[in-house]
Amino acid sequence: MHTGVKRLRRIATSSVSSLAALALGAALLAGCSSDGGSDDAGGSSPDASSQGSEPGSGTADPGSEPGSGDGSESPSVEPYLPVPDGVELTAPGSALGLGDTAVVAWEPRQKKVGVLEVTVERLERTTFERSFGGWKLDDAVRRTTPYFVRAKVANVGASDLGGAEVPLYIVDGKNRLVSYSRFASRFQPCASTDLPKPFRPGQERSICLVYLAPERGRLTAVSFRPTEQFDPITWTGKVQQLGAKGGQKNGQKKNGQKN
Repeated sequence: MHTGVKRLRRIATSSVSSLAALALGAALLAGCSSDGGSDDAGGSSPDASSQGSEPGSGTADPGSEPGSGDGSESPSVEPYLPVPDGVELTAPGSALGLGDTAVVAWEPRQKKVGVLEVTVERLERTTFERSFGGWKLDDAVRRTTPYFVRAKVANVGASDLGGAEVPLYIVDGKNRLVSYSRFASRFQPCASTDLPKPFRPGQERSICLVYLAPERGRLTAVSFRPTEQFDPITWTGKVQQLGAKGGQKNGQKKNGQKN
């Protein structure tokens, strides 16, 4: 678990089109790391156990293949939240690649535990010209970089998670956690919504989430981090240009195990 974690602060800006409001939510961590300039999401994971470390920094390692992760082995751990019998949670701090599945738990509200299987499948970089045609975007929005994160989620717990926010963030090149944006009406390229209502045990869904990295930042990792104290589970892999062919590199794996 993290020690000496710096206090999270949230910022939000918004921009309005003729049809909908684009909400930008960003949870930022104080402090920066060097920006290597790569558009790949990592390849090496942050040292989550070090004093004062920044979660999900995901700086590139030129000696490793992007998206390889180090999640081939995942030790059994005691559940950090109560989960149904037979559900094995992925260890906090696990570093995964695209196509890997993590089983995660969090409390979407007090005394309610949600348990999801999350498979991050594809990371896409887009442009405002390509995906936001017709939107009225102010200068602050245009100084961000838009990304789409495509994933599959399945409810493997005992609670209806309808309407719950999925605690998935991207981590940018300055170690900032950025939450996904929501739209007041349907956004055709990438819906970017909270979980549907209802979302009962046994249901699954493919999702697409929109992230706007501040200051034209780059995506270095996707991070499951429901609380400041949680040692994040991260996914890294190659960021594709929207529309490019290709996707998963590692194949489907569950809890860091190969099928």
